[in-house]
Amino acid sequence: MPMLEPREAEQAVSRVRAALDEAGAADISIIEAEGTIFTVEDAARTVGAPPEEILKSLIFLVDGSPCLVLMSGVNKVDAKAVARALGGKKAKMAQPDDVFERFGFRVGGVPPIGYPLRLPALLDEDLFRYPAVWAAAGTDHAFFPIAPERLLAMVGGTRIALKKEAAAR
Repeated sequence: MPMLEPREAEQAVSRVRAALDEAGAADISIIEAEGTIFTVEDAARTVGAPPEEILKSLIFLVDGSPCLVLMSGVNKVDAKAVARALGGKKAKMAQPDDVFERFGFRVGGVPPIGYPLRLPALLDEDLFRYPAVWAAAGTDHAFFPIAPERLLAMVGGTRIALKKEAAAR
């Protein structure tokens, strides 16, 4: 998986910074680190937080239309729950190259904000167990902390059970 060129990385982080500012979150600092946040385990080590407090920002396609699925780092997504939540028939995770082509973010640095259009957003209910979660800020070396309630308001999302076990109930 090719990483972003330095200029692309700078632009990706700038888009996230601009989205935070536009959402009235100028008080949130983006932290850039030598360590990677490519995987949940990497992120937990780099950020110094438990894996469940790492935010996974995933792009799913529901009947071909993109949406944002935000999960705790330790949880797996129930794709059927994603499709049901958005009134679709089929949901699947977007391919990494498709995410980059459409949105300019590489896997490992996909943020919850900073998109050219507002994507439908689903936030797994488990995120709300934590006072803050750690989100990627456009690259696998940039991240920021945010309260789940604030993130929910920022993305105009829906709080819902999306974890495989919880969604199957």
